[in-house]
Amino acid sequence: MLRRAGLSLCHFSLGRKSSTARSSHSSQAKMSKPVQAQRLEGIDKNIWVEFVQLAATYSKVNLGQGFPDFPPPDFLKDAFVRAVSGQSQALHQYTRAFGHPPLVKVLAQFFGKLLGRDLDPMTNVMVTVGAYQALFCCFQAFVEEGDEVIIIEPFFDCYEPMVRMAGGTPVFVPLRLKAPEAGRLMSSADWGLDPAELASKFSERTKAIVLNSPNNPLGKVFGRRELEAVARLCVRHGALCFSDEVYEWLVYDGRQHLRVASLPGMWERTVTIGSSGKTFNVTGWKVGWAVGPDRLLRHLRTVHQNSVYHCATAAQEAVAQGFQRELELYGKPESYFMQLPRELQQKRDYLVQSLAAVGMKPIVPEGTYFLVADISEFKSDVPEDPSSDEPYDSRFAKWMVKNKGLAAIPLSTFFCNAHKSSHSHFLRFCFAKEEGTLKAANDILQAWRREKSSP
Repeated sequence: MLRRAGLSLCHFSLGRKSSTARSSHSSQAKMSKPVQAQRLEGIDKNIWVEFVQLAATYSKVNLGQGFPDFPPPDFLKDAFVRAVSGQSQALHQYTRAFGHPPLVKVLAQFFGKLLGRDLDPMTNVMVTVGAYQALFCCFQAFVEEGDEVIIIEPFFDCYEPMVRMAGGTPVFVPLRLKAPEAGRLMSSADWGLDPAELASKFSERTKAIVLNSPNNPLGKVFGRRELEAVARLCVRHGALCFSDEVYEWLVYDGRQHLRVASLPGMWERTVTIGSSGKTFNVTGWKVGWAVGPDRLLRHLRTVHQNSVYHCATAAQEAVAQGFQRELELYGKPESYFMQLPRELQQKRDYLVQSLAAVGMKPIVPEGTYFLVADISEFKSDVPEDPSSDEPYDSRFAKWMVKNKGLAAIPLSTFFCNAHKSSHSHFLRFCFAKEEGTLKAANDILQAWRREKSSP
C-alpha cells in the first residue's frame, strides 16, 4: 500500500511540476505580447514633463509654463472659502455629473448673452475637468479611424496626440509670417492663414478643424475675415469646429475676440471650449466647460460620464459665483474681465522691452499670456549642431535654464515633427507674472547682454 501510495504521490508530484511548467511558459508567452495600446505609440513623450523638471531644478525665474504667479481675484478666493467652510455639506459631495447646477445656469446666461441666443443650461453647457478634458471629449466623441482633423500651426501641443489617440489623422495648415514694415516690431497679426492653402486641406475625410483664438503660443487673435473663411469651408464640407477659446478675455490694444459660433451656419457645428483657469487665474482648479448644440454635446456627455464623470463641486460653486458677479458687471470698468487685460498688457509691454533691449526680436502678441521671441541674433552662446536631431530652440532653452536660470519653452514644441526644424529659433515666454518676477527676468537678460558685449 505504501509503495502504491508512494507511486501515486510521485505521479501527483510529477503532474503538478508539469502543470507549473506549462503555466510558467504560458505566462511568459502572454507577457511577450505588446503591453502598450498601439494608438499610444509615438505620443508617449511630453515636453512639459521634461521642461517642468528642468525649471524646478535650475530656474531662478520661470517664464516657461503658462500659469500666473499672482493671486486670483479676492472675490473668487472668498467664494471658494465660503464653499468649503460654509454650512452646506452638499458642496463636499457629488454634484450633477455634467455640471454643478448653479454653474451651468450662469454659464448659459453669460454665453447666451455673448452669442445672442437662448442656451439651455442642461443641454447646451457641460462642465469638464479643465479645457483639456473638454478637448479630449471632443476628439473621443467625434473622431474615428479614417477621419482627418485640420490643425493650425503653431498649435497647443495636446491637439495632435489627442487626434491620434482617437484614431484620426492630423492635417496641418500653417500660419505664415508676412514681413513687417521696416522699423516696426513683429506682431502676431503678421501671421495669417493663406485662404487657398487652408481650402486645400479640406476634403471628404475632414471631420473637424481645431481653432484656437487667441492662439497659444503666438498670441494671434483671428480676425473676422479669417474666421469667415474657416466658417465657409466648414459649412461647405460638413465639418465640425472645436473652438478653443480659453484666452477669450485676454486681448490687447483694443482688439476684440470674435466667437466663431456666432457666425452664420456655425452654431450647429461648433463646440466652444473655455477655462476658469485662464479666466480667473486659477489654473489648478481645473474647471472648464464646453458650450454648443445638444446634438453635439450629448456625445461629449457620453465620453465624460464614462471617464472622469464629475468635477470638484466646491470649485464649481466658486466659479459660478465669480461668473454671477461678472454677469452683473459685464462691460463696466469694475469687471474683472475688463481689468485683467489692462494689467496683462502692461506686463506684456515690459517683457517686450526687456527682450528687445538685449537683441531678441519679440513678436508682440494681440492676446493670451504668451510672447514669442526670435533668438536668431542672440544665439551665439549655443552653437548649431548639424548632427543633432533636437531642434536648436530646444537645446538653447535647456542651456538657458541651466546656465542663466531663466526658463522658457521652445516654439518648435508647437509644430508637428515635419515642421519643427523650420521654426527652431524662437522661444515662448509667459508674461502673466508678478512685477518682481518680470524684473528678475530683465536683470538676468541685462547681465547676459553685458557678458556678451564685454571683450
